[in-house]
Amino acid sequence: MFRIAGAGSVTAARLSAACCRVVTSKQFQVHGASLHVLSSEASRKTRNGPAHRTPPSWQSVRAMASAGESQSKINYIFYGLAVLFGGGGIVYWWSRKYMRETSKDGSTLKKAAAPAAAASKEATEPVAETPVTETTKSEAPPAQPAAAEAPAEAVPDAESKKLLDATPQSYPDYEVMPEIPGHAKYLLIGGGTASFAAFRAIRASDAKAQVLVVTEEEELPYMRPPLSKELWYSDEPKLVEKMKFKQWNGKERSVYYNPPSFYVEPKELAYQENGGVAVVKGRKVMKLDPQKQVAVLDNGWEIFYDKVLIATGGRPRNIPVFERASQEVRDRVTLFRGIKDFKRLDEVSKNASSIVVVGGGFLGSELTCALGKRSRDSSLKVIQMFPEAGNMGKVLPEYLSQWTTAKVRGEGATVKPETFVKRARYSDGKVILKLNTGEEISTDHVVVAVGLEPNTELAKESGLEVDDTYGGFRVNAELEARSDIWVAGDASSFYDIKLGRRRVEHHDHAVVSGRLAGENMTGAKKPYWHQSMFWSDLGPDVGYEAIGIVDSSLPTVAVFAKATEKDTPRAVVEETGESLRSVTETEALSSAQTTEPSEVPSTTDVEPSASEKTESATDEAPAPDVEAAAKLVAEVEAENRVAPTPKEDYGKGVIFYLRDDVIVGVVLWNLFNRMPIARKIIKEGKQHQDLAEVAKLFDLHADED
Repeated sequence: MFRIAGAGSVTAARLSAACCRVVTSKQFQVHGASLHVLSSEASRKTRNGPAHRTPPSWQSVRAMASAGESQSKINYIFYGLAVLFGGGGIVYWWSRKYMRETSKDGSTLKKAAAPAAAASKEATEPVAETPVTETTKSEAPPAQPAAAEAPAEAVPDAESKKLLDATPQSYPDYEVMPEIPGHAKYLLIGGGTASFAAFRAIRASDAKAQVLVVTEEEELPYMRPPLSKELWYSDEPKLVEKMKFKQWNGKERSVYYNPPSFYVEPKELAYQENGGVAVVKGRKVMKLDPQKQVAVLDNGWEIFYDKVLIATGGRPRNIPVFERASQEVRDRVTLFRGIKDFKRLDEVSKNASSIVVVGGGFLGSELTCALGKRSRDSSLKVIQMFPEAGNMGKVLPEYLSQWTTAKVRGEGATVKPETFVKRARYSDGKVILKLNTGEEISTDHVVVAVGLEPNTELAKESGLEVDDTYGGFRVNAELEARSDIWVAGDASSFYDIKLGRRRVEHHDHAVVSGRLAGENMTGAKKPYWHQSMFWSDLGPDVGYEAIGIVDSSLPTVAVFAKATEKDTPRAVVEETGESLRSVTETEALSSAQTTEPSEVPSTTDVEPSASEKTESATDEAPAPDVEAAAKLVAEVEAENRVAPTPKEDYGKGVIFYLRDDVIVGVVLWNLFNRMPIARKIIKEGKQHQDLAEVAKLFDLHADED
């Protein structure tokens, strides 16, 4: 690669011209080889503007020059001058026009206007027939048509302008354009939710922004939550084949955020005067060079960028027993994460006699319920196992975890708590699992859902810092890892001003952090303080939303009430028309980055009446323990705190998670559209003597008859 740095000097221009002459055809043909003429920082930023088409033009002319035509090399020299002077003015326009009107062999294009060609023929034929020495004044009139044709010179100019504004396919050099651009003003690494939120924010702030997304997957940006929820409950196979699903309210929706028509082809991106978003699929960024602002792909191709976002997400975590197993066993194990994994498990579940789900967290429990429902109409047997005492035992209090376990069993699955796999082997087409209990289970397939490992491979080669405690790229308050490099989503380790440094692996965090990173890439300079939430549904009738630090090892206090028909995931989707509840919630609070929701009352401004106190004591479940738990909040010793007495059915309620007598997490159980209240409580960071009174802010009895 030749790189000539200068401040737009004549010397740099001469050197660039010399390089254009000496670079051989072979060097041009090497994949990823390129010649860049770099001027001053101001000039570089100018020529990277949305109206300038530098990357495809110099790459296309370079490819044309590889054939060895002298005319193309001359074109390249002129265009190098245009680049050096910021890509504007007469030099730039003339070089573009001249290149468009010149074919690879140096002759004029056949696309010249027909009238102009005819006029040219008439003008040249008389000259060829009449000797110059015999020309007289009386013969001057024949020369007048040529003079009269002088204004007609505007016709080729108009034609050139049409060529510049036409579709890329009409350009003479379109066929030799590279499939991947050599430059992107906004480069997004990763094609998930964080990238989607980021390019929406970028386009909202910079209407003509040209955004390039590079993703390892062979898919356009899509949402992941339906892969373990709604897609499994569809009764229309043809709909699922198209990656579409029906929400609980019956509304049809695609997992893809945008249809293919929304995106432009990568090689066409730089031609889009009004900007656009292009996605390079099936490629991985291996390295970033922060000084040179270049990203290197797995095929060696280099993309120069102005701003870059790392939104690489995470990969499913495996467990050693399966990593060490034979190839036959590994071929029958799914680490569930994306569309490819969904399609595979969907096909397996239609033909298998048994499936084992390893993991009792959000994903494992959701998949178990989904597969359990499918097993009702088939001979499929579904078994879930995990080392905790109950489903989502790391998140929910023990009594609620036990209730959730019973709920999962009710969906048709066999649940084995406090169980883990010690060995795995293959025999007669089956995977044989040896459990810690001494039992052996024979199964057709195993699904491992035990969390994520953030994708941080870029860090080592790119000089970026990784958080030793939480994993992920360490970023500042603006989600910036280094100058002009941002990180969002699962792969970011960010500092929470209330809860300390954290890394969150949920959809809502990807939406909010991606949106903020996109805004900051366009110059917003906003800090990240938003408390992201997450949610989980165990089918259409039971669901919860959570925010903050929800760790079952923390002391908790809960207040429950009788549920109504409106207190289900199905009901909230029917009301809002949105199954991705966090999207609805965050969009509604898009202004919350700078203002606080005024409609949320302060936790210190509520003084209940005597009748309300009586109602709380009689209806909120379990009544005898709520007041006792509230009094215990003020005590210092965490081990003295107690949980509500278990009951057969927890309808709806709120669970507070405490650290040093301060609420640091909230779970809303079958209680929806109250997340702004929970967010404000955590943001206040106050100590509360009576959490039963705080619970009243959530209006648990609002929908009761």
